[in-house]
Parts: sequence; structure tokens; C-alpha cells
Amino acid sequence: MKISVLGTGNVGRFLAAKIAHAGHAVVVGTRDPGRTLARADTSPTGAPPLADWHAGHRNIPLVTLAEAGGHGELIVNATAGAGSLAALHAAGPHDGKIIMDVANPLDFSAGFPPSLSVCNTDSLAEQIQREFPAARVVKTLNTMNHVLMTDPGRLPGPHNVFVAGEDAAAKATVSGLLQQFGWPEQDILDLGGIASARGMEMYLPLWLDLMRSLGSWDFNIRIVRPEP
Repeated sequence: MKISVLGTGNVGRFLAAKIAHAGHAVVVGTRDPGRTLARADTSPTGAPPLADWHAGHRNIPLVTLAEAGGHGELIVNATAGAGSLAALHAAGPHDGKIIMDVANPLDFSAGFPPSLSVCNTDSLAEQIQREFPAARVVKTLNTMNHVLMTDPGRLPGPHNVFVAGEDAAAKATVSGLLQQFGWPEQDILDLGGIASARGMEMYLPLWLDLMRSLGSWDFNIRIVRPEP
């Protein structure tokens, strides 16, 4: 499958590398590849300069957002939530394509920890679906750190990843990709339509509290149900 990852932070890098390892034709999209590669500073989220990562992943082209949009049958939105709509427009129009949205609508205007720029009655994933009605948006992977996204086996025992979206075939395609990442089929929970992304995104405040309490971000949710 031809897959484009929008975003050059840790999330985009880990996903692109895993997607390439799974045998897909993947590119990473950014506004200005030359300027992005020239940056020597660490990102606000702690990602080292992209040039360091790209030197070890020469098989993954770094292209403009428009080129990424033209390449991908499936578009991974790994941009910062505040810039997701603008980035997706630059890569658009996405008609008929799957947009796999892994971003969170974090608002850092008051510092850390961030709040959510949208919640309760709306979500970033719903905004993306409204903005691109001919696309098929699937929310997933936003409830964990970037390492667990592509290496679920680093935690002992089963734990869960969620998907939400209106298109069953798109969710099946995304679930298949998650299985290639190492997620067992039985641990992928379909929450229903795209409005379920609200709860997935609103988990972030609790995730931040858990990270502070545990002193680590290496954890995830496990849904435990009674025996039938």
C-alpha cells in the first residue's frame, strides 16, 4: 500500500519506520523538506533533529505535504493537533482516501500540562471528517506513547488499542495495519462511529495524570471483562 505520514516528530518517525518495515511504500510529508532537514535543534517534544533520523532511514523519502498527499492511498495524520487541518489541506483533497488520525488536540497556551482545544461535543477527528467529507477518517493510536504504538509487545500481557470511524472498510484496513505493527486482532477494539473519538481524545488528561503518578509514560489501558 502507498502510505503517507504527515508530521516529522517522534510519532511520525516511529510510524513511518514501522510502516516501511512492514513492506509498504511510505513517504513523510512536511511543509519544507529542506528547512526541516536543516534544523539543528531538538523539537518541543524532545525529538532530535530530523536529519539524524533520516540518515538512518534513507529508504523513506521526505517530501512536501502536496507530494505526500499525491502519493498516499492512506494518509497518517501525525501532526500536532493545532496544525492538523492546515497540514491536511496542504496535502488534500483526500477524496476516497483513508485518513488515519493519531493526533490529539493539545492546547499549550497555558503551559504544561496542556488542555484540550476541543472536547465534549466535538473532537479533532470529527473536525477532520467534516473538513474532508469525501475522506474516510479513522481515529486510532492516540491513547499511548509513540513507542507503544509500534511495539505493543514491550508491555507484558494483553492491552488495548481503539479504532473509531464511520467507514467499516476503512477501519478494517487500519486494523490490518495495526496487526502488522504487532497488535493482536483481539486487542483492537472498535468503538463505533467517529463521535467515539471524543472519548479517545478526552483520555489525554487522565493519561497525563497517570504519567506523572507512575513516573513513566510506558503504560497502556487493558479492558478487563468478566468471564462469560
